[in-house]
Order: sequence, then C-alpha cells, then structure tokens
Amino acid sequence: MARDDKTEKATPKRRNEARKKGQVAKSTELNGAIVLIVGLFVIAASGPAVVSGAGAAMQDAFGRIARPSDVTSAAGLSALFHLVLNTMLTTVAPIAGACVAAGVIANVAQIGFKPSLTAIKPDFKRVNPASGAKNLFGSRVLFDTGKNLAKVGVVGAVAAGALIPQITHLGASVGTPPGALGRLMGSNVTAIAQRAAYAYLLIAIVDLIWQRRRHEKGLRMSKQEVKDEAKQYNLPPEVRSAIRRRQLQAARARMMAAVPQADVVVTNPTHYAVALKYDGTKPAPVVIAKGKGYVALAIRKIAEEHEIAIVPDPLLARALHASVELDQMIPEEFYAAVAQVLAFVYRMAGRRKVAA
Repeated sequence: MARDDKTEKATPKRRNEARKKGQVAKSTELNGAIVLIVGLFVIAASGPAVVSGAGAAMQDAFGRIARPSDVTSAAGLSALFHLVLNTMLTTVAPIAGACVAAGVIANVAQIGFKPSLTAIKPDFKRVNPASGAKNLFGSRVLFDTGKNLAKVGVVGAVAAGALIPQITHLGASVGTPPGALGRLMGSNVTAIAQRAAYAYLLIAIVDLIWQRRRHEKGLRMSKQEVKDEAKQYNLPPEVRSAIRRRQLQAARARMMAAVPQADVVVTNPTHYAVALKYDGTKPAPVVIAKGKGYVALAIRKIAEEHEIAIVPDPLLARALHASVELDQMIPEEFYAAVAQVLAFVYRMAGRRKVAA
C-alpha cells in the first residue's frame, strides 16, 4: 500500500502495539541536556566542598606516602585504600548519582515507565542493505546532521561570546593569588558551561518536537486499516476466539503437511518433537515443524509413516523448541549438535542403501 494512503491518525491499539515493540518518540538530546544542566548545578553547589575534601585527602595521602612505613604494610595500604574510596564516595558519588537520577527521570518523563525487551531482540531486517541505504540518505540523516552542526555552532558561539570580552581583562589578573585566580576562573567556566547547556537544551527541545512528529507520521494508518481494525475490535469475544482457533488450526495443518519434507525429527523422546529440513539452499537447517504433547506425538506419527529418521536427543529437542520459530534457520550455537544428528541420519541411510 502506498505511503500516501496512510492519512489517518493511529488508533490506541496501533499505539499500544508500537509501544510493546519499543517504538516510542524519544529525544536522547533532551536526556543529555538535562543531565548536563543538573550536573553543572550540582557541581556549582558542591564545588567548594569537593575541592576542600579532595585537597584534604591529597594532603593526607601524600603525608602517608612520605612515611614509607605507613604504606608498606597491609594495614597501611588498607588505610590508604579506604581514604581514596571515602574521598570518591563523598565527592564524586553525589554528582554521579544526581546525573544518573536526572537521566532516568528525563527518560521516564518522555515515554513513561513501560520497559520493553522487544527492541533488543535480534532482527535481521535491520541489516537489510536496501533499508540501510534508505536510512543513509533519508530525512532522518539530514536532520541529525543539521542538528549536530547546530550543536557545535551554537555551543561554540555561546562560548566565544563569553570568552572574547574576557580577553581584555586577562592582563588585570596578573599577580592575583592562586586561590583568587582559581575562583575567578571557576566562576567564568561555570557561567560559560551553563550558557552552553541552555543552548543545548533549546536544540534538544527542537529535536523532541521533530522526533514526536516523525513518530506520529510513522504510526499513521490508511482508512482501510482503520476500518478493518474497527471491525475486528467490534466482534463479539466468541467470534474473535473462533477466528483465532481457526487460524491456529490452519497453521497447525500447514505445519503437519510440511513434516514429510523433513530430513530428521529430533525428540525428547515423548514430550517434544522438532522436524528439521536441510536441502542446501540455505546456510543452515530450517525448523519446519515443532510441538509438545499431542502435537509432538502427531509429528512423530507422520514421520514414522513417511520413514523419516527419528533421533532421540532430549536436550537438543527442548532447546530447539524453545529457541527457534517455525520456518527459521537454527542459530549458530546449534550447528555442531544438529550436524552430528544429520551425519548420523545420513550414515544410517547409506547403510540401508548398501544393505538393499
């Protein structure tokens, strides 16, 4: 269906399905901007305490090192380690904790707290060369490129605007005591960083608006899709249950019809059965049928009727049943085990031919 036909807003059902797949409108730039701003404010608020604590810890550490007897024993090394650890916990940990909390809150504020593991599952469609080329030259790349250039340009302009007027005052700082010079430089750096962070926040807000518009566009539906969903949604529960039952029966019938094409059936031997086919057209064997209980019994019965090899391997059968979907190739971790099974089947078939 043409993309131009998708003119209708997404229904709640479509939005929920997208959410379950991990498809949400989220700006990582906004998370970064909020973390940066919170970090700067925490550093500005706790800066004197951090400097004081770090200075005292360094003096203490250098004093211990100056006395070799204090750091050559196990007790001395343990005391020095605890000093460093305590200094990190009292200086760096509050800043890091505030940044982590800000990142989590910003993320939850954008999309809510509904974790989804679907987005991290392997999907070979993502490495499709055609879709990859489209992503390389699509509007998203153009926007991201412009956004990155804007970040560099705006932040650079803000920093330059704050630094250039200060150049004329650098000569006046000659002879300033180290402590006063450090405070002066610290205040200037903090002011520049805060201005740059606010500029970054504006860019992040624009990015959030664009991400939401792009997400809404991707969820659009055609009028026919909306009608079909409404028809299905308005059906009585009994009718929907009957449709699902018929679909399941049809899928199971197609699966059973494919069993005679299998090269081997791996069994539990009584609870699970997985039918594998390997014709050389694909890099690895394909699972063409699988089941447990009565379905596994039916698969074994069909395999016996068509003289297909049945190999008991409980661990392999259970692993294939749990890990591989129908009409999918087996993962690489099963190559060795399945190769041994197929080699055994081919040897037995060769011996029967010789005996015949």
